[in-house]
Amino acid sequence: MFNNKPQYIAEVSHVSKEYGLTRVVNDISFNINPGEIFGLIGPNGSGKTTTIRMLMDIIKPNTGDIRIMNEKMNEQSKDKIGYLPEERGLYRKLTVFQCLVYLATLKNMPANIAAEKADDFLAQTDMLPHRNKRIETLSKGMGQLIQFITTILHEPQLIILDEPFTGLDPVNSNKMKEMIFTLREQGKSIILSTHMMNEVEELCDRILMINKGQSVLYGKLQEIKSQYPVNSVFVKSSDTISDINSVKEIRENGRYQELILKENSTPQMILQELLDKKMDIKKYEIGVPSLREIFIQVVEQNK
Repeated sequence: MFNNKPQYIAEVSHVSKEYGLTRVVNDISFNINPGEIFGLIGPNGSGKTTTIRMLMDIIKPNTGDIRIMNEKMNEQSKDKIGYLPEERGLYRKLTVFQCLVYLATLKNMPANIAAEKADDFLAQTDMLPHRNKRIETLSKGMGQLIQFITTILHEPQLIILDEPFTGLDPVNSNKMKEMIFTLREQGKSIILSTHMMNEVEELCDRILMINKGQSVLYGKLQEIKSQYPVNSVFVKSSDTISDINSVKEIRENGRYQELILKENSTPQMILQELLDKKMDIKKYEIGVPSLREIFIQVVEQNK
């Protein structure tokens, strides 16, 4: 018996896209594993949206190959994808329930199953009281939750979320995150495209960063962060810290002070200076560079 289970949910191999003389995506390759949250990041105009549109078969690449669950994109494989675009769009005159069921049936889900699952998701998001309201009467945040439900209702294997937290308050943002984690536990694969680096750090297993149409970072988040030098330490002390030779800046950070390293300085050098000054050190923690800092550094280097 052959095992037809796909090794990857999606494979993008050496894909490029040109508009006239402008190459907006240049030889991009990556894969999406089953049951992972994959971050697709980059500055505005980097080629992220074009890459997503090629994955969705909305536009065709000039060169390269895209496969969804071992297959070239076809009408059946499209039903296995859920897409939440950055530009939202629902049928405003329909009720919430009507809209959810109708869009699920377009993905070949039977209407009776779609109706049952729609009520389940509305209950999970505390939106069941709004079931029979027309879409046009909903707030921006409520509409965002309904758009998210339409994306996952037909049980896709690959879910593409483009700026999914825009317009959500912290409570509803947390609800969506919990649902995203549940989807991952169910073996679904999620592509998350966002400018919010803190969300990427919180949610994603691996990332791809595109800049000027090219891949500049790709892999597990922790492995990427380990490639960048430590640039700060966090110190808790009852003494006032000042005039440390290895430090270029001291930032107050609540109960801690963040000491920013000078170039060619090390955390060990700072610690030795503090001990030489007989500082009362209650806690000393090496700061790992944030994805936001790495993002800015990479973009600046590629200008």
